[in-house]
Amino acid sequence: MKYETRFYRKIIDNELVSSSVRIEESDILILAEKNLSNEAEKELKKQRNLLKTYIKNFPDFYYSFEPVQVEKSAPEIVKNMSEASFLCNVGPMATVAGALADYVGRHLLHFSGEVIIENGGDIFLMIKKEKNIAVYAGNSPLSLKIGIHVKPKQYPFGIATSSGTIGHSTSFGKADSVTVICPSATIADGLATFMCNQMIDEDFSGIKNSLKNFPFLEGILVIKQEKLFAWGNIELIKI
Repeated sequence: MKYETRFYRKIIDNELVSSSVRIEESDILILAEKNLSNEAEKELKKQRNLLKTYIKNFPDFYYSFEPVQVEKSAPEIVKNMSEASFLCNVGPMATVAGALADYVGRHLLHFSGEVIIENGGDIFLMIKKEKNIAVYAGNSPLSLKIGIHVKPKQYPFGIATSSGTIGHSTSFGKADSVTVICPSATIADGLATFMCNQMIDEDFSGIKNSLKNFPFLEGILVIKQEKLFAWGNIELIKI
């Protein structure tokens, strides 16, 4: 998603302090109890450098559309992306936005008890109060009309959205949006990509048939034009 398409950040209504950081392709929104843009920038730069160095030495990690096994000596973020790629049956770079959100978010928990990181539609959440999250689904008449109500957990979790009709990420599906809730933003990013690729039929059959393969999937919302499909522990709201 290009910078100019992040208009949705202008409609945030939140009690938390908002800030943002951009480094090359990464453009993250930070919501926390105080302005943590400096700390976020340091951690984002650190994790990006680790990834870039690894990719330079192992380019298959960047180009593969299949899961990639990595060395024991690989950086932690690389190992977590690799693990998520096997869990979700995608290439490791399908998890990169969520992984960066995860690492920045977890780092900022040292400075704030409540943290939300949004990175191109992939979200890390550690929240104390209930939140409403609107879903952007491109030209669908349901875009920004439907949202998800999320409740606090005792641990961080992830929400990610993938699309076959908008954004710059590679997708083989036809959904306007696929939003998933998972135990981490890294896994959510990968699984949203996988599920979006399964959206090849108007009846959502490809996605429905895949649900049993992912016991860690907490909830999913799929939007295709005026149709939607929801499953799992997910509470829909009207925006």
